[in-house]
Amino acid sequence: MNDATAATKSAVGRYGVWTTLLRPDGPASAGERAEAAAELEELGFGALWLGGNSSAGHAAPLLAAIGRITVGTSIQSVWEHPAPAAAADFAGLEATHPGRFLLGLGVSHGPRVAGYGRPYATMTGHLDALDREGVPAERRVLAALGPRMLELARDRAAGAIPYLVTPEHTAEARGILGAGPLLAPELKAVLETDPGRARATARAALARYLELPNYTRNFLRLGFTEDDLDGGGSDRLIDAVFAWGDERAVRERVAVFHAAGADHVAVQLVEEDGATGLPREGWRRLAAALLG
Repeated sequence: MNDATAATKSAVGRYGVWTTLLRPDGPASAGERAEAAAELEELGFGALWLGGNSSAGHAAPLLAAIGRITVGTSIQSVWEHPAPAAAADFAGLEATHPGRFLLGLGVSHGPRVAGYGRPYATMTGHLDALDREGVPAERRVLAALGPRMLELARDRAAGAIPYLVTPEHTAEARGILGAGPLLAPELKAVLETDPGRARATARAALARYLELPNYTRNFLRLGFTEDDLDGGGSDRLIDAVFAWGDERAVRERVAVFHAAGADHVAVQLVEEDGATGLPREGWRRLAAALLG
């Protein structure tokens, strides 16, 4: 592990928040987003991961509002953001907020991209172009699920930010990455102690992902069955990819991912359908559980 990658791992720490709600196209005003981001920094989280097809443009206002925390894209689609433009945006953020932006890259999903094909080759070509444009490997991370993409994250980036995975996948990913690179899986958390309500909330959130073959193939590869993928996901699948319960249960589930090899866990708070606004009280509860 080189010094720059070590610095990236140190900067993000062990806990982060994954959310789409702090993007400029989220439900809150610019002032509310800035205030919430500043509070998350104050609470002690090391990184904010902006979900969806996010970009440097989404990260810029948050970086301007806070002074320490790392902001990363999770992910910026290589299909929608050509490398020269991505490199220019990276350079702009590096000039104004040096060392605080991580370029999280991914190949997205076939159903969401016209002309989708050859994802590994496309990512490799994108990284080649970023190299030519001067974007340092240690300041980019890849949304890697399968072995080949994890190897690419090891060899051409600071590490991997797998989404919707299990502790078993985390252990497998650590074995492929080796000790040096960053491994920062996302983990969804439902702060609800009633099993029926918690799993219903989780299923509502999981449903759209079960339509995407990248995830379903990965689940099958990890030993789940087609039956586990039906009906919004079996209890077995829900319990594997969500943390649910009270603060202690969430903390213990996050600890399982760390024990499996994660350096950092990006926790996505999942609330019941119909919840509006920023879940700031939920984020405070997560901070108390993880950082208190």
